Amino acid sequence: MQSRNGSLLRARDGHEARVSFVELFFDLIYVFAVTQLSHHLLADLTLPGALQTLVLWFAVWLGWQYTCWVTNWFDPDTLPIRVMLFAIMLLGLLLAAALPQAFAERGLIFACCYVAIQVGRSLFVLWHLGRGHALSANFQRILCWLLISAVFWIAGGLVHDMSLRLALWALAVACEYLSPMTGFRLPGLGRSRTEDWTIEGGHLAERCQLFVIVALGESILITGSTLGHHAHWDAPLLIAFLVAFIGSLAMWWVYFDTSSKDGSEAIVHAKDAGRIGAAFHYVHVILIGGVIVSAVANELVIAHPDGHIATPELAALIGGPAVYLLGNALYKKVVYGRFPLSHLAGLLALAVLVPLSYLTDRLMVGGLTTVLLVGVAAWEACSRRAVPREAHGQH
Repeated sequence: MQSRNGSLLRARDGHEARVSFVELFFDLIYVFAVTQLSHHLLADLTLPGALQTLVLWFAVWLGWQYTCWVTNWFDPDTLPIRVMLFAIMLLGLLLAAALPQAFAERGLIFACCYVAIQVGRSLFVLWHLGRGHALSANFQRILCWLLISAVFWIAGGLVHDMSLRLALWALAVACEYLSPMTGFRLPGLGRSRTEDWTIEGGHLAERCQLFVIVALGESILITGSTLGHHAHWDAPLLIAFLVAFIGSLAMWWVYFDTSSKDGSEAIVHAKDAGRIGAAFHYVHVILIGGVIVSAVANELVIAHPDGHIATPELAALIGGPAVYLLGNALYKKVVYGRFPLSHLAGLLALAVLVPLSYLTDRLMVGGLTTVLLVGVAAWEACSRRAVPREAHGQH
């Protein structure tokens, strides 16, 4: 498969494509973006603040996700693709810097950077593919949907009513998140089929797994940073620090020790790898969102271990682990075909904890959620070692 300027597509030689150094370098931008998102939520721990953070998180994820698919098809070690990634990094850095004020005076800057990333990348790919390539029609449909969403992004950046901005940007997110479910169907252009998305399954799974590492790493950085800002390290503070750290380890354990390798194999050996690859991105946005909220919860616990539990704090303390377990359960449903019983039990236990949390303080709630996460991780690890891979979905 030749592009206009030589072969930019990955070689399909039967060997698994590994994540390149330039892709790892590219992901560094998202360490900053995830940190900005958690700080944005912490600064406005209200329902409007949570909805704003949710929309911004989807924007960050979609920018990364669409680029991830491009580098799955195209070789990032070729000069044109590498230059494209560096250009996106620059725009992504500006976008991440504007995140805290995206629903204030920097809304238009945020929107313009985002649209430039999404539309510019698709135009770049179409230019190098030229007409008649097997992927050209797919990227034409993608570009059209991105242009439709761009109208809502720019319009949202121009309005001064923050509720209207939120609504317009939510519509933009819906365009980009839901359109792949229909194969980017458009009148006159038809639709794309997942069977035609010839992807490097192991590479795509590894990219998602590395983003989980990015989010978990940001959570640990917040844990250490919050501790460092305390002048006096007393026993409750150090216990809160330990609880937060163990919670992050448990989150890593739930995902990487029990299913990450099987996830890579599932997408590699799937009959319709494109469909499984798309499902990976749909569930990982939920899973990683849980990590971001959990990072906020860790900061709340370490900042004030004996702090009173109000509903906003409770939503972060319980909601973060709950969303993370739900995302993991959906991920394992994709991989194994069944919703894991351990995750269902963990979600039910978190629900039981909600009314009890108002009777105690942040440290106790944080400690109990960590115990639950460790319990789910141990249950999963025991199940994984007790049954063969093909039976994992039945535990």
